[in-house]
Amino acid sequence: MIESRLKKGLGRGLSSLLGDTSKKINVNKVLINDLTRNQFQPRKHFDKESLLDLTNSIKEQGVIQPIVVRPNKSSTGKFEIIAGERRWLASQNAGLHEVPVVILDVDDVKSLEFAIVENVQRQDLNPIEEARGYQKLIDDFNYNQEKLSQFIGKSRSYIANSLRLLSLPQEVLLFVEKGNLSAGHARTLIGLNNSVDIAKSIMQKKLSVRQSEVLVKQFRDKKFKLISKKDTNILALQKDLEEKTGLNISINNKKNNSGIISFEYRDLDQLDKLINIIKQNY
Repeated sequence: MIESRLKKGLGRGLSSLLGDTSKKINVNKVLINDLTRNQFQPRKHFDKESLLDLTNSIKEQGVIQPIVVRPNKSSTGKFEIIAGERRWLASQNAGLHEVPVVILDVDDVKSLEFAIVENVQRQDLNPIEEARGYQKLIDDFNYNQEKLSQFIGKSRSYIANSLRLLSLPQEVLLFVEKGNLSAGHARTLIGLNNSVDIAKSIMQKKLSVRQSEVLVKQFRDKKFKLISKKDTNILALQKDLEEKTGLNISINNKKNNSGIISFEYRDLDQLDKLINIIKQNY
């Protein structure tokens, strides 16, 4: 019973992690204090009400589905959670001293992959946590959007739209993380210099996504009037660079073909990424 519940709970992700889905899964009991959170856990926010419901359920029925862990490389006898951090937190709140676990020997890539898969399958991540998880796979583990699409089971356009959210200012990202602004609303703001102000206006007026698109179009139309005199080749190059970097880019080309190219970054991480790209290619 535990085997089937565990495999069903994590679905395709666990099956891929185990490789052979027919092999026996050994469930062990370990002290709750011997577990540590996944260093690659993309999920940062846990709904208090939902966690309380799970805590009450565990008090009544115990931990039904084992937590998936791996040996902690930096601490002998300890284990790092791969999937099931929410169950671990609720078990602590329920006053348990030990929990059922499945111990697997996997590397950092697999640990991040299946932390993301579990959360995405359960729809536990907010849109920004999800996007950052995808970005980490790209930055640290040589994934691309096509590979992500195949592994996560989402379309390539879904992955691309998710990643594009990270080009927004930190303040807008916080609005989305806190649930004050939906991902749909946020996507309408991508590429706007005054996205924070417009986001606040959208929230204050409680606009729908469609109404937000109309509002944003007014600002984009004004911006287009200012740049419409640019050469179409320059505009195409500017757009291509923006799509590839996720940054706002401006290319001002003079009549003698000299000019200035400007990259707008929102934080030091984006600046470091831009500098690394330049260093690697020149």
